[in-house]
Amino acid sequence: MSETVHNRIAVLRAERGVSRRQLADALGVHYQTVGYLERGEFRPSLHLALRIAAYFEVPVEVVFSIEPFPRIGDAAAGAGRSA
Repeated sequence: MSETVHNRIAVLRAERGVSRRQLADALGVHYQTVGYLERGEFRPSLHLALRIAAYFEVPVEVVFSIEPFPRIGDAAAGAGRSA
């Protein structure tokens, strides 16, 4: 079983115009920690994961998953196909 935790932190930050430093300051972590999280080089504690989700005002499942998230381009391509 893979222990990879996938996340959408970078996508959520970009959508909201939040820098790594702004997010880090809001969470009380070093800005490099946000980069490590985004690249999957560091897995957050449950507490930190919940704080990240709360910051973006979304359920934790929107931010983190044990399965890879579908690429945005893949979802758009699938929407244009007829059954």
